[in-house]
Amino acid sequence: MHRTFFVSDLHLCSRRSQAPRYEPAIHAAAARAGTFILGGDIFDFRWSTLPSADETVRHAIRWLDDLVASHAHCDFHFIQGNHDCNRRFISALESYSAARPNLHVHPYILRQGSNVFLHGDAADHPAMCAGRLKKRRDHWSHDESRSQVRHVLYDLAVTARLHRLAGKVAHPRRRVVHRILGYLNRIQQGPASGVEHVYFGHTHDALENYRYRGLTFHNPGAPMAGLKFRIVEVPQ
Repeated sequence: MHRTFFVSDLHLCSRRSQAPRYEPAIHAAAARAGTFILGGDIFDFRWSTLPSADETVRHAIRWLDDLVASHAHCDFHFIQGNHDCNRRFISALESYSAARPNLHVHPYILRQGSNVFLHGDAADHPAMCAGRLKKRRDHWSHDESRSQVRHVLYDLAVTARLHRLAGKVAHPRRRVVHRILGYLNRIQQGPASGVEHVYFGHTHDALENYRYRGLTFHNPGAPMAGLKFRIVEVPQ
């Protein structure tokens, strides 16, 4: 049976990420999968602990190669997020994927039957459209912060679990799915086009079978302290 799995928001290279502890499970899922979808913010260029963006790029490509090359039977899809749409990385990713026929890169969205997959930063604006999202991503593509003060402040927020509260305030569930639905309608990928299930990340809020206006939403969460995370299997 063909199996499909979805993960997002690993935020590898960030010190807040606990993704390494899930890598054996990710490889185990890929070993059983026909399709494996990486839903954005797999790597984190804003909060990378590596000494440069170029070193973060090299680390990211090595991590991907370990996964993609180890499971040549599986089709991998990489959907860009805001934290990993870095211009240096995307250039390297496109070159790498050209040599790996089982890796496919998608800037914004992937549609498979009645399922649609996207990162989820479309929820950051109440009237997000293709043009507005591209403009926001263009800004992120040059974001390579190395501010140690910002790192320390973020670490303190995570230690105090303030990131959980901030997520709930910035991304309440009903608002998030309402905005994503609006975005999908604007790009002609809403319910009228046959979409039934939406898989997304970005908000770090784990959702399972969340129903809203005829759609069912799923979010794997994020592997960070105090947050829920899972590898989502997409029903066939």
